[in-house]
Amino acid sequence: MTQDTRIGPPVRGGEREMLRAFLDFHRATLAMKCEGLSDEELRRQSMPPSTLSLLGLVRHMAEVERSWFRRVIAAEEIPLVWSDEGDYQVAYDATTATRSEAFAAWEAEVGHARRIEREAESLDVTGYQARWDEEVSLRLVMLHLIHEYARHNGHADFLREGIDGTVGA
Repeated sequence: MTQDTRIGPPVRGGEREMLRAFLDFHRATLAMKCEGLSDEELRRQSMPPSTLSLLGLVRHMAEVERSWFRRVIAAEEIPLVWSDEGDYQVAYDATTATRSEAFAAWEAEVGHARRIEREAESLDVTGYQARWDEEVSLRLVMLHLIHEYARHNGHADFLREGIDGTVGA
């Protein structure tokens, strides 16, 4: 991996500033775990029967960003990135995926998510989460994304170590 250029979250600050900073830190961590690897290495799967790969994680997080920010908070009626049928598992299949297509989709969704969050009046803005049949707040969405990234960044640590021995951060 190249030099760590992530900006750590502040140790003091308002709620929204902290949530935004932690989410961006975790986004940067996923990108960092993928730095310097070829498409083939990014597609390398973990131990069978799992098909988990770094590229699959990037694709999955594009779906997560799209689903929670655009579909739930902004109420956009759009399909998932890789599945018109709403199958979140499709994103994990990175067997023919490339860095360029996966990162383009993920970065576009992160851009939309940041815009939606910035334009929201407060963290109390709500959207409808159909899978839960519940109205959820932007606050919950941001916390959920932090949790989702943190969990998957742990997977990314193990995947990266298995590819080239790189560990840490």
